[in-house]
Amino acid sequence: MTEPFIRRYEADDRDDLAYVCLLTGDSGTDARGLHRDDSIVADVFCLPYLDFAPELAFVIDDGTGTAVGYIIGVADTDAFYRWFAESWWPPLAARYPVSTPPADTQDRWVLDASGTRTNEQPEYPAHLHIDMLPAAQGRGFGRALIETMLDALRDRGVPGVHLGASAENTGALAFYPRAGFEALPSDGLLVHYSTDYVFGGALYYGQNGAPRPFSEEDPPAPVNA
Repeated sequence: MTEPFIRRYEADDRDDLAYVCLLTGDSGTDARGLHRDDSIVADVFCLPYLDFAPELAFVIDDGTGTAVGYIIGVADTDAFYRWFAESWWPPLAARYPVSTPPADTQDRWVLDASGTRTNEQPEYPAHLHIDMLPAAQGRGFGRALIETMLDALRDRGVPGVHLGASAENTGALAFYPRAGFEALPSDGLLVHYSTDYVFGGALYYGQNGAPRPFSEEDPPAPVNA
């Protein structure tokens, strides 16, 4: 059997990635049944990235053509937010009516999606999401996906990237500092991380200037960030 490997996203992976997003959509665990409509998870956190920037999507192929993990992102967060509000969300809005008053997480996501958003970390114009099924974790794929994305962003001249992780996602919180990200101010619900890099040079990781090598004792790669 062919071993799992990382490759570029292909259009046929779309349903696989939506499924991975759902299965990791509750702070890294299965989000099926958590919302009134399961599709809200991928419609907000996965599928729009595949349409806006498919060139910045990479997957873990399990060796049979099935994607069991991915990293997605955008080089310009503000441009993505404008496109999301103007082009992506309007055709979907009727599927996700908001309760009066807003009653749950789905309503909050819909209100955020339909509103005007700006990048809260302008010094880090790119952002990313990474999600992996349990079978793909703890095998070095998380760090490899991040390095693949950082290389792609560096090639595009992007000076920095950020991400957000749920404060309840302990695996992600343990992983990101080891992958070279530094914590940014948090709102208590999400913990924001960032990394800077120089074009064609080494990444800057924390205060030491280089990432600490992974070991057998390192936590598994993150899910649903």
